[in-house]
Amino acid sequence: MNQEDLSEYIRASEPHKRQRAENWRVAIGLQKVDGLNTSEYLVDAARRNIEGEISLAEVRKLLDGYYKARSAKAISDERTEEADKVSQRIAEILAEPAFTFAPSELISIHRRLFAGIFKHAGRLRDYNITKSEWVLRGDTVFYATADSLLDTLSYDFGQERDFSYARLSKGEAVRHFSRFISRMWQIHPFGEGNTRTTAVFTVKYLRSLGFNVSNEPFAENSWYFRNALVRANYTNLTTGIEETLEYLERFFDNLLFGASHPLLNREMLVGGGLEAPNSTTDPASNPASSPASNPASSQFGRGVALSEQMVALLKTLVGEMSRRTLMARLKLKDRDTFSERYLGPALRLGYIELTQPNSPRSPTQKYRLTDKGREISMSIFKP
Repeated sequence: MNQEDLSEYIRASEPHKRQRAENWRVAIGLQKVDGLNTSEYLVDAARRNIEGEISLAEVRKLLDGYYKARSAKAISDERTEEADKVSQRIAEILAEPAFTFAPSELISIHRRLFAGIFKHAGRLRDYNITKSEWVLRGDTVFYATADSLLDTLSYDFGQERDFSYARLSKGEAVRHFSRFISRMWQIHPFGEGNTRTTAVFTVKYLRSLGFNVSNEPFAENSWYFRNALVRANYTNLTTGIEETLEYLERFFDNLLFGASHPLLNREMLVGGGLEAPNSTTDPASNPASSPASNPASSQFGRGVALSEQMVALLKTLVGEMSRRTLMARLKLKDRDTFSERYLGPALRLGYIELTQPNSPRSPTQKYRLTDKGREISMSIFKP
């Protein structure tokens, strides 16, 4: 059984049943991003919850008892247990009206989803990671460095908090929201469970903005969502590939405005082709992150060139400089361009840092190169 067995409730006349069913279908569908499948037991319990026979809290107790009784479990059972328990927790969070737009909310969602499943639930990772991606033919996105996670989260959330969606066209709203979510995901603050956490946060945030979110794309196309996030954050100039929001915009256009863009994973595969995922390159088959002891050296080892904007910023930043000074030196007038193409990427990649990390929106905030940024700068600009 899967979320399709609950689709009959989407057409139900009772709004409360329809909403519960939508939450459950999203919760179950999101397990696909890590190659997980829920059990028939979970789907049956979900159906009883939708019918109003049992509460979400009672579903949790049933699952705890069910898996406690299965003392000898195979690895496949452990993965199914993760899918079942996380699905119940997602449904529970989505049913709650409370939401706070802050990094602490993202961390809280991760803790609630994975408590008792991951030892690091609700904790920011303290190591750098890489992930082999099917859509990149085994290559990896460069995620934010471990020592820049809080700075980068604070910066991105501050930028989004100051942004207004008023007077934007539908296309502009989709484009901006896609950019924010892709940047937040690229930080990858946790060792595991980032995409599911990002998806739950996304739905909650959209609802807080007043959007009437269609949950169908998350229920049916969660793996596409993950691959679109990957393509939105991958650049390899030596092969002519640049990050693109095109695929993520299609997803959010369907989600927010009921568009009917076809969401095809094969269209995102770098280099073209119609290869199906396999056990060695499919991220859903290999969900675990791999520690990266020296991301900077591996980046240059693969010959991935820095963007022109990144090179210009690294060349310009000497000592500690304010945003105003940097923009003047770079001859830039548009704050959004500076944030999106220069400052944001440099923070996410750990090349620069805030001088006041605990007060990211301080009017006296300045920026400086990190050790990693200085190392890269010296390798680029050495005589």
